[in-house]
Amino acid sequence: MAKGHITLIGGGPGDPELITVAGYKALLSADVVLADRLGPTALLADLSDDVLVINVGKSPGCHVKTQDETNELLVKYALEGKHVVRLKGGDPFVLGRGGEEMLHAAQYGIRTRVIPGITSAISVPGAAGIPVTHRGIAAGFTVVSGHAELADVPIRSDHTLAVLMGVSNLTLIVETLLTRGLPSSTPIAIVERGYSQTQRTTIGTLEEIVVRARKAAVANPAVIVIGDVVRLAPEASDQLVDLLPLENADATEPASFVD
Repeated sequence: MAKGHITLIGGGPGDPELITVAGYKALLSADVVLADRLGPTALLADLSDDVLVINVGKSPGCHVKTQDETNELLVKYALEGKHVVRLKGGDPFVLGRGGEEMLHAAQYGIRTRVIPGITSAISVPGAAGIPVTHRGIAAGFTVVSGHAELADVPIRSDHTLAVLMGVSNLTLIVETLLTRGLPSSTPIAIVERGYSQTQRTTIGTLEEIVVRARKAAVANPAVIVIGDVVRLAPEASDQLVDLLPLENADATEPASFVD
């Protein structure tokens, strides 16, 4: 039997209308789909009844399939001659482990096509009215995982920092940035559930964002944006007024977030 092939599709930030045309066409031609929970899963309803759909999504503390198991499933069905689609949220190569999956398939001589997607690192802040760059305010940005070290990333309020998967480590992230010299008045936004009906933005400064986030019960999925560009958000004029401390908020109380 001839080998099949794999297509890694970046589905964008979750809104089914934000997948690329190429990505949607490839999805409709699949024999097997391995789907993430943060991808445009509503599009799975457009598939034929004979398409095998496997949920391999991950959430903090709960992995339906490990990455190794996902890699093996991709290869298993491709070696059976099938077109295997890996439907991901965001872009496959932006903290999406697409490179790992491509390299694993290559060990078996399986052809892999990569269809890029709109990464949440840029699109979710955009949905909240926050550009990651803006003339005269920020000329560059860095994307980092919330589980990664922040020791080597640029730390300046005029260089935007977009943090993915960082809610559970918010306290550590803030402490690290303050230790590295970022002013406590630096604005920070947490944009939850981008492009959904329940999208919400919580804005504050490094000094008090942990307290604000705890009071708001901030939860994943979310993108954390740090830097002067946050002041451009529509909500910033309300949430950053005079940078007043929150009433009845004990800044020393440990934060508790929903991941």
